Amino acid sequence: MSQFQPDQPAWIDGRTADSAERERAFFRSVYTWMFGGLALTAAASLLVANSPAMQKLVVFNPIILIVLLLAELGIVFYASAKLHTMSYGTAVTCFVVYSVFTGLTISVILFSYTRGTVVSAFGTAAGMFAAMSIYARVTKRNLSSWGAFLYMGVIGIIITMVINMFVQSTNLDMAISTIAVFVFAGLTAYKTQMLREFAHAGGRTETYAVYGALSLYITFINLFLSLLRIFGGNRR
Repeated sequence: MSQFQPDQPAWIDGRTADSAERERAFFRSVYTWMFGGLALTAAASLLVANSPAMQKLVVFNPIILIVLLLAELGIVFYASAKLHTMSYGTAVTCFVVYSVFTGLTISVILFSYTRGTVVSAFGTAAGMFAAMSIYARVTKRNLSSWGAFLYMGVIGIIITMVINMFVQSTNLDMAISTIAVFVFAGLTAYKTQMLREFAHAGGRTETYAVYGALSLYITFINLFLSLLRIFGGNRR
């Protein structure tokens, strides 16, 4: 796990006085962790795709999938509740475990879609994520008012997805995915701007950087999965 850990940013010892430099250093750390988490997720998914034993354990075992999903939810709730008290090492452990578990749970994607569809969805998600992140960093508009609306959208999406599990409507699924793309794109900008406060929070900034990476990572994964369902005309 030591190879996964990024270099300690300059602001950790408090000697970086310039506010803009603190912010740049903070976001470098956030994105380094996030990209590392995505790499772990991809590695875990490929492990399942290339191992019949892992496929039998994860993909074709609904109980294991449910356990993994519950574990992911537990990690998110724990990290959110303990954000201001948990140690840097605990934050790193939570993020690494979450990234691996996510890779295992979404490995089924490699069996449901063609490689071209997965690559297209990932590339589009990366482009949208980058554009919304840049917008949030350069705009002078306060995006804090977006939060309540966007999180209400997430709740609405989850409720509608549960309903559609019984209705099995293709049109409704497409509508859900389309709305989800806008919601998670908006959350990317909202969360990026909100993370600025963590950049100037002081002594726990390294822990906040890992938590920020986890938050943006979750948003990116959901954006990717939403786009994948839209591009899903190329299912295997």
